[in-house]
Amino acid sequence: MDFIELINKRYSSRSYKPDPVEDGKINYVLNAARLAPTASNRQPFKIIVIHTNGKEQELQTIYPRKWFVQAPIVICVCGLPANAWVRRDSRKYLDVDIAIVTDYMILAATDIGLGTCFIAEFDATNARKVLALPDDVEPILFTPLGYPDNLPGVKERKSLEELVRYEHW
Repeated sequence: MDFIELINKRYSSRSYKPDPVEDGKINYVLNAARLAPTASNRQPFKIIVIHTNGKEQELQTIYPRKWFVQAPIVICVCGLPANAWVRRDSRKYLDVDIAIVTDYMILAATDIGLGTCFIAEFDATNARKVLALPDDVEPILFTPLGYPDNLPGVKERKSLEELVRYEHW
């Protein structure tokens, strides 16, 4: 599959089959995160892989949608602020790095037939508790990982003319 086909195929799945995800596929997705570019190649992240079976109630305190725990795996991408690159004007790149890492995982998952959903709106306090995170680690993004049990809807995107400027604003 070519890259444009892959990104067109990716969608946010909100329904998952209970089928387990093979270890090789999980490692494929995790390796994509390892290969993702980060500012100054600092890799200021850790990934927590959570098997949902038996942890559904606890995980629902982080994100209360039922489909969040339908997938056999939930992944949390955590940021390590002390390790992140900071531009001269003090702009911190941690969130950018985490978004890139998560996007690489999501695209890798799509490539091998797995579904995901980029989740940023979650209860960070409960995430810290449930995942036993140290103070210097931030939970930044979550995604379920499993075989989707739904079909993609129609993607609505703005036109290039609305999004792109050449030479100046």
